[in-house]
This record gives sequence, structure tokens and C-alpha cells, in this order.
Amino acid sequence: MTKVTPDQLIESIEALTSYRNRLRDEVISIAQKLRMPQQQINSTLNEHEELKKIEPILSKLIELREELYASNNN
Repeated sequence: MTKVTPDQLIESIEALTSYRNRLRDEVISIAQKLRMPQQQINSTLNEHEELKKIEPILSKLIELREELYASNNN
């Protein structure tokens, strides 16, 4: 397994966060054009398959970044 550099990890987190935000904004924009109630928009966001996949991956990357920084500071 290749070793990940802190810069690569940060770049991945930023790219995935940016993608997640764009996807959320797109879903919200479409839902608002369809005049969906806010509660239904929230429900759609919570049940969106791709968004549901992104969150745990992003959390894991952030956890790895924190572990990497903690091990480098010891």
C-alpha cells in the first residue's frame, strides 16, 4: 500500500467536499424550481444515494488527516 502524503489527503478532502456541496446545491436548486416544500427537500437530501455514500468517505478522510497530524506532532 502506498503512503498518502498530507497534501494528497487535504486535496482529496477539499475535492470531495466541493463535489458534495455542488451536488447538494444542484439538488436544492432543482427542488426549489419544482416548488417542493422545504421538508421534502431535506428528506430528498437525506435519502440521496450519492450524498449518503460521500459522507462516510469524507468522515474517514478527515479522521485519517487528524491521525496523520497527531502522529507527526508526537
